[in-house]
Amino acid sequence: MNVTRRSLLIGAGGAAVSPAAARTYKRRMKDHVVVIGAGVFGAWTAHHMQQAGHQVTLIDAWGAAHSRASSGGESRLTRAGYGRDAIYTRMATDSLPQWKALSAISGLPIFINSGVVFFSDVEDDYFHGSIDVHRKLGLSIDALNGAELQKRFPMIDFTGVEIGLLEPAFGALMARRSVQTLVDRFVRGGGTFLKGSAKPPPNSGYALRQVHLASGERISADRFVFAAGPWLPKLFPEVIGKRILPTRQEVYYFATPPGDRLYLPGTMPGWADFNAGDIFYGFPDLENRGVKFAHDQHGVPVDPDTQDRRPTEAALAEIIAFRDRRFPGLRGAQLSGAEVCQYENSSNGDFLIDFHPQLKNVLLVGGGSGHGFKHGPEVGRYASGRLTGSVSAEPRFSLATKSETHHREVH
Repeated sequence: MNVTRRSLLIGAGGAAVSPAAARTYKRRMKDHVVVIGAGVFGAWTAHHMQQAGHQVTLIDAWGAAHSRASSGGESRLTRAGYGRDAIYTRMATDSLPQWKALSAISGLPIFINSGVVFFSDVEDDYFHGSIDVHRKLGLSIDALNGAELQKRFPMIDFTGVEIGLLEPAFGALMARRSVQTLVDRFVRGGGTFLKGSAKPPPNSGYALRQVHLASGERISADRFVFAAGPWLPKLFPEVIGKRILPTRQEVYYFATPPGDRLYLPGTMPGWADFNAGDIFYGFPDLENRGVKFAHDQHGVPVDPDTQDRRPTEAALAEIIAFRDRRFPGLRGAQLSGAEVCQYENSSNGDFLIDFHPQLKNVLLVGGGSGHGFKHGPEVGRYASGRLTGSVSAEPRFSLATKSETHHREVH
């Protein structure tokens, strides 16, 4: 189930597949699987199920990585640093080659190897744990003090910083483009994509036989995956409810000085400032969009269908104050763009990838926002394996570990 450039090229009319392999692939076509939600988790799950030989229908109410989705927008960080949380370090590391394979066939880049640096004024166990896990797994990571960081990345003011960790092999993912490219390859490879709004399924019975769309259509299948992001609690209010909570997040872009190359990827990395526990993060000037800033603090709870998507003056002022302190070269920089989206974290920050407690052929996949995008390929592989019974259940991804009291522990 590993993804390579060759396997993704199946979507280009099957040119990379020999006739014998094509016959084998057709013989393996068994179950019909319906995936609800064409974000990063749903798209990669559909891809892996397709690669495993199943007939797959992918459905989304507004289209792949649409502007209101948690997988929409310009960019996401990819990094492997998770303190001592090795499960996510492995998933990010195993996902990276799959992102690179997709980027190699996309036409425009999906993975941008800018490197990622995260830093703090406190040299705590999160940083020591990240170093230990990277060394145990044989991964590259460089520990730098404040003076070394300042010399390496002069566009950032590292005053007060005690430690920084640089992951040179990681960087940025072009979010919307990556999901839409993957869905395009999925369709070219024989998958079916439908634009449709799924209604909440019944909450009883042994198995689900069909999903009902708002249009009146009914799509029958053998197995179902619901990867509907912030809409997952609305589809399963009794089972999920407040265990996954959508919260408002605002993102801002600022123009760089004319002709200045200091903020280009390759010179400036993706970054995260732990800022005494109040995390800010951002990106270099990707594809001339501007330097991106965001505050990782969870905003107010929102309904993804009704929340106001206009940025607020208070959030902008907060970002500007941080920008002017850490990025003095951008003081007074023109605001070039803003986005309002949402996180959809689970109560503890771990993913939810588990079967519905009553509907035994329904897999629930979600709780990814805040840190999930980078893991999309491995979430899809694991979800596919859970659906077919080829992988063991990871207890941390179970529904039983999620509560209605939120205390995010994964960053």
